[in-house]
Amino acid sequence: MKITAQELNRSTLARQLLLRREPLGVAEAVRRVVALQAQQAASPYLALWNRTTDFDPAALDAAFTGYEVVKATLMRITLHAVHADDHRTFREAVEPTLRGGRLDSRFTATGLTIDDADVLVPALLGHADRPRTAAELEAWLGERLGAPPGPGAWRGLRGYAPLLHVPTGTPWSFGPRPSYVAAGSWSGLRDKEASGAALARLIVRYLEGFGPASVADMAQFALVQRGRVREALKVLAGGLDVLAGPDGVELYDVPGAPRPDGDTPAPPRLMAMWDSTLLAYADRSRILPPDYRRLAIRINGDVLPTLLVDGYVAGVWRPVGEGIEARAFRPLTEETWAGLAAEARSLTALLAGREAGVYSRYGHWWAKLPPSAEVRVLPGA
Repeated sequence: MKITAQELNRSTLARQLLLRREPLGVAEAVRRVVALQAQQAASPYLALWNRTTDFDPAALDAAFTGYEVVKATLMRITLHAVHADDHRTFREAVEPTLRGGRLDSRFTATGLTIDDADVLVPALLGHADRPRTAAELEAWLGERLGAPPGPGAWRGLRGYAPLLHVPTGTPWSFGPRPSYVAAGSWSGLRDKEASGAALARLIVRYLEGFGPASVADMAQFALVQRGRVREALKVLAGGLDVLAGPDGVELYDVPGAPRPDGDTPAPPRLMAMWDSTLLAYADRSRILPPDYRRLAIRINGDVLPTLLVDGYVAGVWRPVGEGIEARAFRPLTEETWAGLAAEARSLTALLAGREAGVYSRYGHWWAKLPPSAEVRVLPGA
């Protein structure tokens, strides 16, 4: 069976709840979309506002506080918000990546060895049996080492150890001074068999939320070696659909997952910074036209908040005093602008109760953008 590029786009939108907002609670919505990029604290909130009806940010606050939804370093060695039931599977799946990526040369440059880390991490988790600030954990590490730890030591341990971020307050649950707590008891570190089995489960979850996808896409999403993906697919052999992609590349999918027609209407959206849909594939043209990639994803990796029009990135946005400034990379119809204006009214109402100038620290990128096809300020509520 062959699937077109447009059908791939609509499949992603359907699974990411972007064809229409769904009446779901926040924990179930996070389960459905699998993982939300969370290195910027506001982004999971804006992601769920885009995907659910009558979104109440207080509900996500409560889910974080009750650890129904957890924030941790996971896929691509970056912060994600995931359903609590998925955390252990995802963490075990990417264990080798976290180990190699965080116990690296910057860690060993402090004089510590990988063997030292294997002793320190279980002790760190024992000390973090209740919420601890970063300063408290660094002080503990200094006491263990008998000297203040170098920056590479704490960076390595906090990125590798199975720690959850602890909510610290307004406006978006997690502030600039993080606190941590151990992710329960942990026995899966350095267990290759457990990691391989977990990767197979992660692949199924990934396909449920982002499929159909190629081996390269799966490897990109998790930041694991393609060879590991192929081994996991052997475990899953016979349980997945195999499709021919628009470029002839073999794609995998879970049976029965939605694959809408390519002409299914897709409403406009104002997407969060680092929205997962822009980063979950090796071939980002599924959502992000190649001509716009360098405009939406800046040279240092910052992924700007984007306009989604007919399922594809068509510009970027930022809050301004009067509402939302939208910069379109191509001409848009008046009907599209009207749809974006309705989204802007809803978004500014959400931001007004939290952080009207969300993402303001990234405003310097706007001065570096080339001239846009059109710029409009969409009034707030």
